[in-house]
Amino acid sequence: MKYVYILQSEIAPDRYYVGSTVDLARRLSEHNSGNSIHTNKFKPWRVKTYLAFEDHAKADAFEAFLKTGNGRLFAKKRL
Repeated sequence: MKYVYILQSEIAPDRYYVGSTVDLARRLSEHNSGNSIHTNKFKPWRVKTYLAFEDHAKADAFEAFLKTGNGRLFAKKRL
């Protein structure tokens, strides 16, 4: 399984991060330990939403969609 996830910052609740991984718990730990330059400024993070995909290509495509303007609007309204 590959997970597409949306994180929400606990110190700045209007900040979100979209990513994908095969090990969600490990990846969240990495974000919260400051190992990612894209998320270390607004840690700690919590998982707001995640979706599991059997097909890794579909997971990658959905992650790419969520990072577009329309994808951000979709996530805000539906996820």
